[in-house]
Amino acid sequence: MSVTYEGFTAEEKAAMKEHAQDMRKAARRGSSAGKAAAAERDVVAKIAEMSDEDRLLAERVHAIVKANAPMLAPKLWYGQPAYALDGKIVCFFQGAAKFKTRYATLGFNEEAQLDDGAMWATSFALVKMTAAVEKRIAALVKQAVS
Repeated sequence: MSVTYEGFTAEEKAAMKEHAQDMRKAARRGSSAGKAAAAERDVVAKIAEMSDEDRLLAERVHAIVKANAPMLAPKLWYGQPAYALDGKIVCFFQGAAKFKTRYATLGFNEEAQLDDGAMWATSFALVKMTAAVEKRIAALVKQAVS
C-alpha cells in the first residue's frame, strides 16, 4: 500500500506561523527581565484564550510547573504554553482543540531528565485534572529538571 504525502495540515501550518510570530516578538523585546515578564504574560494570555477544558488543564499545569520548577521560564512554543531552561524547551502543554485531538498533552523534550532505562514516556494524555494527576505532573516536572 502506497501512502502519499499530503503536506502539513491547516492546524500544523497555523502552529508554525504562530511559532514564527512568537520568535519575532521575543527578538524585539528589551532586557532579560522584561523579556521573561512579557513571555509569562504571553503564556497566561494564550491560556486564557483556550477552550474551557483546555484552559482549566493548562492553568493547573502552569501553576504546577511554576511551583515545582521555578527555574523553568514560561514561553510560547508553536503557540502553546511551554517551559524552558537556558532557552531550551523542557516541557510543554498542547491543548486538544489546537490540533483537534481527543485529549490535551503534556510533553517533555529531550532536555527533560526523564530517562528510565532503555525506554520512557515523553508525552502524557491529559483528560481530567485530579489530585493524583497533579501529583504525577509535579513529580515529572521535578524529575525533568533534576
